[in-house]
Amino acid sequence: MSVLRPLVLRLHFYAGVFVAPFLLVAAVTGLLYAGSFQAEKFVYADELRVPVGADRLPVSEQIAAARDAHPQGTISAIRPSPEPGATTRVLLTGVPGVADGHTLAVFVDPYTGKVRGALESYGSTGALPLRTWIDELHRDLHLGETGRLYSEFAASWLGVIAAGGLVLWFSRRRARRALRGTSGRRRSLALHGTVGAWAAAGLLFLSATGLTWSTYAGASIDDLRTALGHSTPAVSASGGDQGDHGDHGAAGAGTEGVGTGTEVDAVLHAARGKGLSDPVEIVPPADSSSAYVVRQIQRSWPEKQDSVAVAVDPGSGDATVTDTLRFADYPVLAKLTRWGIDAHTGNLFGLANQIALALLALALIFLILWGYRMWWQRGRDAGFGRPVPRGAWSRVPPYVLVPCAVAVAVLGYFVPLLGVPLVAFLAVDALLGEIAHRRGAPPVDR
Repeated sequence: MSVLRPLVLRLHFYAGVFVAPFLLVAAVTGLLYAGSFQAEKFVYADELRVPVGADRLPVSEQIAAARDAHPQGTISAIRPSPEPGATTRVLLTGVPGVADGHTLAVFVDPYTGKVRGALESYGSTGALPLRTWIDELHRDLHLGETGRLYSEFAASWLGVIAAGGLVLWFSRRRARRALRGTSGRRRSLALHGTVGAWAAAGLLFLSATGLTWSTYAGASIDDLRTALGHSTPAVSASGGDQGDHGDHGAAGAGTEGVGTGTEVDAVLHAARGKGLSDPVEIVPPADSSSAYVVRQIQRSWPEKQDSVAVAVDPGSGDATVTDTLRFADYPVLAKLTRWGIDAHTGNLFGLANQIALALLALALIFLILWGYRMWWQRGRDAGFGRPVPRGAWSRVPPYVLVPCAVAVAVLGYFVPLLGVPLVAFLAVDALLGEIAHRRGAPPVDR
């Protein structure tokens, strides 16, 4: 460990200086996103909540009420009221003025059939405008696919910085000294190290899970899962005799009346019989030979980790479940990916999950600001710090150096926004070390 320490120190320093601004943006926007779930409930309370009534109307009647108020577009899904006092959502695609990839969510009082309003909705969690705006700010700064490179760059380096800091913390005795009796930069270093050590596991988790749906690293992860046969399975809604319901049309075909018949009530009842608990989403058939799909849209731990989705053929009145997908049947990597994404987005453990994300974001903000404070406390003449002592590479044993080089090459291939800047950092530092050597500067470690 001691032979690698100078290299880890420099890498942690360079990454802290140059990557920290991107991490700071990700941390601030992530903090906003962690709080957006509760803010959404407050801002859109009129659409989301209603007085609890005696009896709920059939889902088919609620759908009909939504279509009377909003006849444009095509029904893409129905989310029945998941709990007493919650509205039903009827999701429409192809509505003028609604962004591509988004839907118009029509909110219906399940007790009276009154339409409470309509809002643009996005994603599997049904994010409404406020949370959608914050989510897109965190993901791509509202710059589209180009902007996603910022978040992938930040996620790629967050794990490296956290791991490097942890190595330095445990390899440096004075970094673990009590804060009492210290002052100045030593106190800042001790406080920075203490917070970083406590937050390291969470930051490593955010880094790994954040890469799963990034542009380049995410594609590499998907390719690896596919090659290993660990892709996320899907319920089959095609094939077989679907009975006499071809006149109801298809969700993607734009046929009026999709999912407005009483068959929806039978479909939901059949899905309940297979153990699907609220909240669920009903997806109308894709064509006349396909079945409805009813799926759970919340997979919180541990109570909603069984049934995930069922395909239901409404037939001529007696709905029949034609396929069932259970979370227990997921391959291991598919399960880990699902858990990781749900935890990263604050859904796996609900409010506790969102509080934990907020605390991690605050810890990261503190670490970044305190890191810059330490740099300032070094003095104006410190510049970008002292170079790695000359010969540091040569002192690393081959049995350590070679595996490290191979690991860097593999990471650079699968995570290019980590690999390419890493090579640049090492090249620049080697150049600075050579310049310092030619000038006769003493290459001492700090």
